[in-house]
Amino acid sequence: MGKISDIAEVISGFAFKSEWFGTGDAIVIRIGDLKNGRIDLSKAMVFDYKANNVREQFRIKSGDILMALSGATVGKIAVADSEAEGAYLNQRVAVVRGKRPENSEYLKYVFSGSPLQKLLLNAGGAAQPNLSTKDLAAMEIPIPSLTEQKRISSILDKADGIRQKSGQAIKLADEFLCNAFLEMFGDPVENPKRWKKNKIKKGVLDIISGWSATGDNQPCKFDEFGVLKISSVTSGIFKPEENKVVDRENIPASKKLIMPKKGDLLFSRANTRELVAAICMVNQDYDNIFLPDKLWSIKLNYELLLPEFFIFLIQNEKVRELLTKQATGTSGSMLNISKGKFEETEIIYPDLDVQQKFCTLFNKTMLCKNKIIKSNKLAEESFNSLSKKAFI
Repeated sequence: MGKISDIAEVISGFAFKSEWFGTGDAIVIRIGDLKNGRIDLSKAMVFDYKANNVREQFRIKSGDILMALSGATVGKIAVADSEAEGAYLNQRVAVVRGKRPENSEYLKYVFSGSPLQKLLLNAGGAAQPNLSTKDLAAMEIPIPSLTEQKRISSILDKADGIRQKSGQAIKLADEFLCNAFLEMFGDPVENPKRWKKNKIKKGVLDIISGWSATGDNQPCKFDEFGVLKISSVTSGIFKPEENKVVDRENIPASKKLIMPKKGDLLFSRANTRELVAAICMVNQDYDNIFLPDKLWSIKLNYELLLPEFFIFLIQNEKVRELLTKQATGTSGSMLNISKGKFEETEIIYPDLDVQQKFCTLFNKTMLCKNKIIKSNKLAEESFNSLSKKAFI
């Protein structure tokens, strides 16, 4: 065992003044730019380094590990690539720079998953809002020989590569369906193919909202009842495990619970601006989980709208924008889409035979995608298992 400082340098970011941002072309990396293990430069701030003196020690090098030091994302990391090299580091973000390249490669995996959570717990608690560079540098970690560090990194690199490839394959399947949708139907708002248009309510038989029971923040067992969370829908794939167990005694005998059934479309009428109007399809019947009032069960008239088409229509960026514009709620708060405004929204109604062709393509693609998702889950479990063994 040893300290992080034994094999790496830990550097804190610079306290940039907000009025510096917006001029110049020197990039500044902030906590929000750390995304999915990478540095996202698309929304990074810039400043004029000639007008404002910031020392070279705050510049990022390729291979550096960046870590969030505060807030809900404390401990989140990203690895700097060549595109991020030379960017400046903002306060509340630290750089962990290995004394040798092999150290950085090793530390990248020390900071992944459960090993990092243990480090944070040892540093003062999983929910602590702040982590100092001093505490980070002093954290105890297993430090094997350089040869062993390289061996561990090599094994985890391969496992991570498999995991990343399956994740990319899932994205490709989604992109394929999005492109197929646009090819067959065109932009659903601009409607260049001149499909018939009408209000959503014309193609909907029923919209039913659920009941928000008070539940414990843990999923129900097979012999218990659970109320679904909004997160069961937000990914676009139904996640029944995203529920809160509800005591049977707290459910009135007269209360009619809306259980998700095969073929139902579930829609989130309330959420943040980024997540509201999410929709997914239920693939089997459930008899012990029920909808909250923030989720709707939508039943379509299949003579006018097919579910696979409708899902992709609602998920379309421009259609979602139409829906969110009608939602009530202040900026930054939870938005709410009323049933009336949803039903009055105008959409395209393509010929049923064209919808059917898309549905066939959708179902074939989803069969492949579901296999990839299972493969990705196995790859994730394999990586986590190897990581756990490496850092015991």
